Amino acid sequence: MISSESLEKEAAKNSAKTIALPVKFTEKKYIVTFIFVTSLFLCWGIALSMGDVLNKHFQNVLGLTKSQSGLVQFSIFGAYAIMGIPAGLFIKKMGYKNGVLLGLTLYALGAFLFIPAANLASFTYFRMALFVLACGMATLETVAHPFAAALGDQQTSDQRINFAQSFNAVGTIVGPLIGTHFLFSVDQQASNELFSVKQLYIWIGIIIAGIAAAFAFVKVPALADPHNGPVGVAPAAGTSKKLFRHKNFVWAVVAQFFNVAAQAGTWAFFINYGHEVMHYTDVKAGNMMALFMVMMLAGRFVGTALMRFVAPNKLLAAFAIGNVLMCLLVAQGWGWTSYAALLMINFFFSIMYPTIFSLGLKDLGPHTQQGSSFIVMGMFGGAVFPFIMGRLADTSVATAYYLPIVCYLVVFLYGYRLYKLR
Repeated sequence: MISSESLEKEAAKNSAKTIALPVKFTEKKYIVTFIFVTSLFLCWGIALSMGDVLNKHFQNVLGLTKSQSGLVQFSIFGAYAIMGIPAGLFIKKMGYKNGVLLGLTLYALGAFLFIPAANLASFTYFRMALFVLACGMATLETVAHPFAAALGDQQTSDQRINFAQSFNAVGTIVGPLIGTHFLFSVDQQASNELFSVKQLYIWIGIIIAGIAAAFAFVKVPALADPHNGPVGVAPAAGTSKKLFRHKNFVWAVVAQFFNVAAQAGTWAFFINYGHEVMHYTDVKAGNMMALFMVMMLAGRFVGTALMRFVAPNKLLAAFAIGNVLMCLLVAQGWGWTSYAALLMINFFFSIMYPTIFSLGLKDLGPHTQQGSSFIVMGMFGGAVFPFIMGRLADTSVATAYYLPIVCYLVVFLYGYRLYKLR
């Protein structure tokens, strides 16, 4: 007969083994769904970086100044501010899958609206098409981050979101290459340049519509929000608090505003910097933007690996300081030294958006979807900053890169001090 003392010892051993097991990246039952969710990050990455190619293309074709072309980013990121809360409410009521389908539908619709915009040769209509397309992007971003976080344990949610965001970086590499091929190539310059814009976005619309149709047939397993804690365990302290009592969330919205502001300004005038400081052709400067995005991809993979050893908020603060130094070098206009620093900005930027997003969602419990929509709204910084930066860039594109320093200092403060779970 086994004594109660022996049973207790055996139970203690089994418990120790259970505790020692590493937390899985995701579960087998979630793999197909996670692949589709990851593909969404790729899709909006393509559209986002292609907007920066459109920025320079509209300067050439429609005779816009840099500050005027900055309204491309206003149309894109303005949609995030408007669509964030409606998307969050839709997702809370209709679920993650229907949120994805809504986002893809708006994305495809916006792409097809480029047809009448090109026919009318109207910058206003192009901006309207971009706005609808970006409403789809905003919906996808609102759903994809908590969706990816829900596909496993909260302890690995930072890793899952950063991994998925790595494919967003792949999309930002593909976007400039596609955009440069269609919009800056010799053949396109010899023909109707607005027809090339229309042709490009027709193909984008068809592909996105196809992805939506495929995802409609995917069976999504039942999900338990990891931010609510394990089933059968009492919720962590603070999960019953009102949303805006979570300081890590509130400061995440602020940090995301400044982070995306810096990103949008840096990306919007990258091709201009190559053209004016490095004296590249638009084609070469556009192709170099693909390398610029490769640096972000490298940063995402390096950052994801480092998070196994370094706390995400500390790594965020370190990368923010890295970008303050890079912006100081870029603003000097010292040829290849400054251009290399410009490329490195995207390496250090790499982990900022997904890490701020993930940190802001920690311990929100039932407020997770709503919190996600507010953090997406924080991307409105990308709507206003390129116009401000463009006014300075109209005089000197190099000097304009002093402005993002303020933004990266705010991100540093969030990672170093303002991010605290209470």
